[in-house]
Amino acid sequence: MRYSGWRVLAEGLRGNRGWKPAWRDPAPAAEYDAVIVGGGGHGLSTAYYLAKNHGLKRIAVLEKGWLGGGNAGRNTTIVRNTYMMPGNSGFYSFSLKLWEKLESELNYNVMFSQRGLVMLFHSDGQRDAYVRRGNAMINQGDDAVLLDREGLRDLIPYLDYDNARFPIYGALLHPRGGTARHDAVAWGYARAADRRGVDLIQNCEVTGIDIEGGRVRGVQTTRGAIRAGKVGIMVAGRSGQVAAMAGMRLPVESHILQAFVTEGLKPAIDHVISFGMGHFYISQSDKGGLVFGGDLDFHASYAQRGNLPRAEQVMEAAMTLMPVIGRAKVLRSWGGIMDMTPDGSPIIDRTGIDGLYLNCGWNYGGFKATPASGWCMAHLMATGEPHDLARRFRLDRFATGHLIDEEGTGHQHNLH
Repeated sequence: MRYSGWRVLAEGLRGNRGWKPAWRDPAPAAEYDAVIVGGGGHGLSTAYYLAKNHGLKRIAVLEKGWLGGGNAGRNTTIVRNTYMMPGNSGFYSFSLKLWEKLESELNYNVMFSQRGLVMLFHSDGQRDAYVRRGNAMINQGDDAVLLDREGLRDLIPYLDYDNARFPIYGALLHPRGGTARHDAVAWGYARAADRRGVDLIQNCEVTGIDIEGGRVRGVQTTRGAIRAGKVGIMVAGRSGQVAAMAGMRLPVESHILQAFVTEGLKPAIDHVISFGMGHFYISQSDKGGLVFGGDLDFHASYAQRGNLPRAEQVMEAAMTLMPVIGRAKVLRSWGGIMDMTPDGSPIIDRTGIDGLYLNCGWNYGGFKATPASGWCMAHLMATGEPHDLARRFRLDRFATGHLIDEEGTGHQHNLH
């Protein structure tokens, strides 16, 4: 629905009392066909695709706080493909295609901006690696452009090209990559799911999972017991805690990833830029703030605040790459709780409990995976079988040794 500027102005003067809520605020029913634990992007997209693609009618999303109040609102909003990893590349390529149709699909402006992702390289060896990466992207039908030093300078003139330690040799450009507005993505899926009859129940914390005879029967919540034949756990960094309610110990650690934003500035950074010699990435939001981040804090934690040593490392990387950023004032920082698997790839699978499904372990890639994650998780919950694109995201791969990253280096392979 479109509103005129006069309507927006009039509502502002009247205290915005005339707007209708974007979705209902229902009380929880006693029973549903499917309950999704977690009201972030992955849970909301799963609910939407369960209703749209598979025709399920009685679906509830349970969120202990407010929709999109977890990692969905605590990330740097980057959308791109993930490269060269069997099991990951095709999945994220599909997700990018869903992103490109998402606004028309949801009839909601998620501010998806394909401004291009620029991945810098700083040595001959790194250039060779990026050539292989670019060829892999092109071979699977995605886009990649190799830029030499001068071609990159024409595109992005403000970088420190002659840094004595990390000279910039060029970059790999992924033109279809970009950013989206994180909370708008959650809101868009929420409204679309609500319009298909999904109950979105906020301030409803799951406190237990009911299991009888090896089968899930429902959940216990702060708003009473809710019966369900299917339960999906999609709570990101809290996955281990919620799974423990079902007697499961997951191969997942929760770590903090910090992000930072500066004061609003005039448009200066047109792309998403990643530093090839340090885990640093930056873009500029539609409000003008520079949004950037770096490595994990590298100790397990549930605290959503981060620590000063990592903040210092991120600022050092920023100054190394683009000294001009030193004039910008950092307004705030935040920390997201990242659910990290040993091989750096996610889990979308059934559990050993009939009717209980798991979606977790997104590491650095959770936001950009939002549409495909919901698509594949909905397929799994509706049919009981994994979607072809998520067939390698098995829970038991850590017991059998069939890791997606054969090095088993976990947290590091998915950095760039």
